[in-house]
Amino acid sequence: MSQLQKIVKKTETGKRQISYLIPFALIVGLVGTPVLEVVMVPVAQAQTLPTEVRRGYTLLDQGLVKDAIAAFQQAVRRYPQSIPAKLGLAIAYRRQGEISEAWDIYQQVLAQEPNNQLALKSVGVLGGFRPEWQASGIEALTTLLSLNPNDTAARAQRALLYGYQGRFAEALADYQTVLANNPSPEILLGAAETYTNSGNYRQGLELFNRYRATGQSISGYAAIAYARALRQTGNAAAAIQVLEPQVQAAQIDDRAIQARAELSLAYLANQQFTEALAILDPLQGRVDALLPLARSLNEIRLRANVAGLAERVANLYTQALAQAVTPDPQLLREAADVFSGLPQGQQTALQLYRQLATSQPNDPSIQVQLLALEHQLGLISPADLKGRLYQVLQTLPTEPTQQQQLAQALAQIEPPGLEFLPVYQNLLLAGVNQPFLNFRIAQMLVQSNELEGAKRALVAYTATPAGAADLAPQLLAAEIERREGNLTAAQARYQALIAANVQDGDVLNAALQGLAGIYLSQNQPDNALALYDQLLARNPQDANVQLGRTSIAYQANRISEAQAEAVLNSWLQSQPTTNAPPELFSLVAALPASPQRENLYNALLALDPNNISVQTRSLQLIASRDPALARARVAQIVASNPNNIGVYFLQGQLAQAIGDLSLADRAYQTILTAQPYNADALSALGGIRFQQRRFNSAEQLYSQVLAVNPNDLAIRRTLASLSAAQDKPLTALEQLEQLQVQQSNGLSDSDLLRQRQQLQENFLRRRGFQPSWERY
Repeated sequence: MSQLQKIVKKTETGKRQISYLIPFALIVGLVGTPVLEVVMVPVAQAQTLPTEVRRGYTLLDQGLVKDAIAAFQQAVRRYPQSIPAKLGLAIAYRRQGEISEAWDIYQQVLAQEPNNQLALKSVGVLGGFRPEWQASGIEALTTLLSLNPNDTAARAQRALLYGYQGRFAEALADYQTVLANNPSPEILLGAAETYTNSGNYRQGLELFNRYRATGQSISGYAAIAYARALRQTGNAAAAIQVLEPQVQAAQIDDRAIQARAELSLAYLANQQFTEALAILDPLQGRVDALLPLARSLNEIRLRANVAGLAERVANLYTQALAQAVTPDPQLLREAADVFSGLPQGQQTALQLYRQLATSQPNDPSIQVQLLALEHQLGLISPADLKGRLYQVLQTLPTEPTQQQQLAQALAQIEPPGLEFLPVYQNLLLAGVNQPFLNFRIAQMLVQSNELEGAKRALVAYTATPAGAADLAPQLLAAEIERREGNLTAAQARYQALIAANVQDGDVLNAALQGLAGIYLSQNQPDNALALYDQLLARNPQDANVQLGRTSIAYQANRISEAQAEAVLNSWLQSQPTTNAPPELFSLVAALPASPQRENLYNALLALDPNNISVQTRSLQLIASRDPALARARVAQIVASNPNNIGVYFLQGQLAQAIGDLSLADRAYQTILTAQPYNADALSALGGIRFQQRRFNSAEQLYSQVLAVNPNDLAIRRTLASLSAAQDKPLTALEQLEQLQVQQSNGLSDSDLLRQRQQLQENFLRRRGFQPSWERY
């Protein structure tokens, strides 16, 4: 039976009558097997169709598409209001491959008859052919679904278009409905690609596996997405097996370009760095491969230390921007994001973000990125950053795409302050797919010493595929353990990252710095300095690393105060304090309070009002002039931040500095009420009790510190001093001898020797002996 069916009926009078049921469309979907959609003209209407229209459908049914186009064109000219004629012409154009002409005719039909279901569905399908048609395709399918909510094919096609536009929240909402209703293999494949492209790689992989279970094979662009899902879920070797056959053909078309770019990332994930670069060689110099090549090289740059890649990436994005007469906003944003992370690229990024902010003033994500970059460049103060961000984030967008873009922008920058925590939490509650927001939330909670909440946020991030493959949580977990006083666990995490020789330079640098901090807290400055020497060897031009090494060397009495001040002054002459790194705070806090640095204290506290160490130096300076004013300022800080453990450290340190041991005692006890095992507070309170000559209490507190961190050499040395103060010189000598044997660095400690010698001298004098070294 042909598609143009003849139905023979008998009339009431017994005469035979021939009528036509005319199929209006054969719509081919974008993925998988063609989907047949047949819409019939009612018999009564078919009898009234003009001869030219009926002839066009007859020719179309016979496969004479060009003749059918001519017939329908003649029919439309003669009957300009005929919907069947226009639909027939659109169908014929599409079969002939003249997609633009078909699109235009369908638009004419909808202008005349907005609820024509055939035209709506056809526009929805054609919307996937060109990016500029996607929005109209989504609009048409939305109208169609309002007329027929159970149209699974239409909903699946809309989900696909949403995915093409990056509107993943809406795409996945549609797919959740479609996937619950026994979807066809074609729908499974489209859903698998969309879930993968949205970053939900585990769900994407599961859908790919369901599709393969139907007996279908995965090829073409779908194979590229399949390989990405495999790579992102930790199976880079399988991704390589999928992609290598895709790049064997000599011809390099768009699909082959995309396959090579993805294969490069799979090699990179599989630690095959040479292959990752080599597979991209055929793409060099190709105009049509600029962006895929740039993206892959940038990923390699971020994860492997390959010289010259930053410059190549910058050149490729510059070419891509120059190639576009009117660059697409998505390209501008992508380029801006990349340039912002390239050496010498921030000024270019700034220009691009400002261009985007001008053309899209109501997009909060662009405003966030622009403000963050302006702050990094020292163009706006921290107060300006927070104030303007607060205005931008006052009202969160309700449109899912804008929510997703805002979440992505916030995930890319350091958290601006704890007061923005609800913004991050509300975005996650809105359903954005940006797992790294959980990591940012953990960072903010760590800053406020809400460690249990930070651990929960970190678990939420590491439970995602992206978080499971990310090493950054290890760094934050180590910091949480350090703050909890579990230095052994923190040290083990840092050492594991360093031993793994991770290719991510930022992670390795952070692990080296973190371990150096642990060694410093354990009074092992030489080990800490050795790690900073490694950092300097890796980053010889990094002035911040030089600051960090100077701070450690000064605190360990390896360099003089004048030498430390010389490094500090050199940095201040070449860098703006508006972009002060943590190392600057550390060195400034390590040096004694000085009137010459009062303006520097104020500048740093404007950047970070909660920095306890610098606050202490500033308040010590004030206390030297007006102790009552210093005490009042601390009380004000405590009153405004009663739940912030850090302010009680500030109160305790200032009270010690001005000799108010009773106030210091209360401050540290407040900390220990909230965090009974806080090693810093235990140690500080032990020092207070030592000064108060409450030796038994001090010894108990120091013993608790050693229970948390048995390798704390400074505490062991203090316990020896405590034994001496309690008139137990033999016990003190024994403790010092054990400490000298246990020194992990194997080096002679002059302070330790001096302390031991002094104890021996006092011990001998008390027994009427003159030490041999005093005899002349």
